[in-house]
Amino acid sequence: MSDQSNLVIRPLRAEDRPQWSEMWTAYHDFYQTKVGPEVHDSTFARLLGDDPHDFSAFVAEQDDRLVGLTHYLFHRHAWKIEDVCYLQDLYARPECRGTGVGRALIEAVYDAADQNGTPSVYWLTQDFNETARKLYDRIANVTPFIRYQRP
Repeated sequence: MSDQSNLVIRPLRAEDRPQWSEMWTAYHDFYQTKVGPEVHDSTFARLLGDDPHDFSAFVAEQDDRLVGLTHYLFHRHAWKIEDVCYLQDLYARPECRGTGVGRALIEAVYDAADQNGTPSVYWLTQDFNETARKLYDRIANVTPFIRYQRP
């Protein structure tokens, strides 16, 4: 699946729920975590909602099939006047990795951030996510921050 000429990046729609849920579950499986059906329901509803403080989503569609997703959020930052954009989730189906799906989804978030007047876009990944990190190293700058989390 290397021909990206018919790849479409678009906002998530209600009818995408089955394919979105399948990919979001696979995303959690990759990161060795699980969320319950109530989280799936809540997240999907928020992604389709109109609250500007909630997450938004893009999907990558090819040949009438969803092949990737991304969720992002604009929020305030104490060190900046303008908002920043947090790209929380990014997933491409395994057979589509390395074909430009991830890059196209990130660039769609970059465009949304630009349209929002939000120059800063950031995200996190696991250190073992080597395939994605090859892309990230080409299109973003790695920072020296180390994440801590309450136990």
